Amino acid sequence: MKDIVNNFTHVISLTSILLLLTLTLASCNPKVKPETANTGVTMGIKDQDAIIITENQFKSGGMDLGKISMQEFNTVVKANGMFAVPPQNQADVSAYFAGYVKNINLLPGNKVEKGQVLFTIENPEYIQVQQDFLEAKGRLSYLKSDYERQKELMADNVTSQKNFLKAESEYTVTMAQYQSLKKRLSLMNINPNTLTGENIRSVISVVSPLSGYATTINASKGMYLNPSDVAVTVTNTDDLHIELKIFEKDLPMVKKGQQINVRLQNDTGNVYKGVVHLVNKSINAQSRTVEIHGDLVNDEEVQLFAPGMYIEAEILTTSAEYPALPSEAVSNIDNDFFVLVKKDNTNFKRVLVKIGATNNGFTQILNAADFKPNTEFLTNGAFNLITE
Repeated sequence: MKDIVNNFTHVISLTSILLLLTLTLASCNPKVKPETANTGVTMGIKDQDAIIITENQFKSGGMDLGKISMQEFNTVVKANGMFAVPPQNQADVSAYFAGYVKNINLLPGNKVEKGQVLFTIENPEYIQVQQDFLEAKGRLSYLKSDYERQKELMADNVTSQKNFLKAESEYTVTMAQYQSLKKRLSLMNINPNTLTGENIRSVISVVSPLSGYATTINASKGMYLNPSDVAVTVTNTDDLHIELKIFEKDLPMVKKGQQINVRLQNDTGNVYKGVVHLVNKSINAQSRTVEIHGDLVNDEEVQLFAPGMYIEAEILTTSAEYPALPSEAVSNIDNDFFVLVKKDNTNFKRVLVKIGATNNGFTQILNAADFKPNTEFLTNGAFNLITE
């Protein structure tokens, strides 16, 4: 009996020690929290889409508020092309006759007038042409008189038909030579009416066929030019126009008179206005494109460009009004688009929106009906706040 009592006392002591040790460890371990009674109070959860903007932040950040408004959106046809001039405004100048360049004082970009001497060429063969002309001119006077005399004698049956035909033949042949040489002299810019034996020369002048600018110069002093060699290119930029290429699928949408927005490839920030002037009806078989010609609206802007400059363009085909916000009010985050909606003076909420087209600094809001008419949006400075 004594042993049983001793064992029972030992068990109670051991249990007390274990219980005391458990309570001591629990009080020392911070991760173990005592159970608390339910008081009926729910802890608040922070709204991840809520953003607070103080009045100072609003002013210092240059922020603005705005509402959804109806804006005009255009359906556009995008095209690439360049500035060009009509064929009649550009000339490749060459000498009609072979020779050595004696004098040329042009630089690319020099302004030239129609009829101005571009360069001179020299060749001894020019002398022979002038000599042949003067000889034909001298014979022609005598042969004409002889032909008319033989014609009168033939009418009176005083001379033979053989003499008349000989005089007629010599006069006709010499007249053809005279007219041919006269034309050659005109192409050489030598006036046949003032040519005499005293002013025969071996140097002739090549003049500009139109007014404009010397855009390309291939000739140099002492160079031998063949009749087919292009020595100088003269370009008149007064009628500079827009040349674009569109795909054949876009042809039905493009019409004469439609507006064109033109941008330079390296300066897309500036937009120049144009208008469709001509739509080609032929499709390029290789590229499957159609040529579009347009004119700049502002004539003063023509002087800013040069033929051959590459451009990007948008042809405005149709237009309609849609609800929209300024594009700066819409932020793209992983292809989701958000805006900041004003709740009260300092509180804003990030809201997901669906967007459509973008035009003239405005973005179409497809779910505009989800917002009340007087809802205000942060239209400037929203991007940094949304993406933070």
